[in-house]
Amino acid sequence: MKLKVIVHEAEEGGLWAEVPALPGCVTQGENMDDLIANIQEAVEGWLSADVEPSSVGENDKVLELAI
Repeated sequence: MKLKVIVHEAEEGGLWAEVPALPGCVTQGENMDDLIANIQEAVEGWLSADVEPSSVGENDKVLELAI
């Protein structure tokens, strides 16, 4: 899977990044190496979050997809 990551310079120094395809998936790092390691961890965490459907009706189906 390939995801676009937007890297920003932080006002207080260092960098921060966001993944537009994954709302709320953001992180920071002191340098690019730290940032890359942190964003990989943030994406893994975002993708592994177990979110239960709010309600599943009798005729609804729940699918699990491997990406």
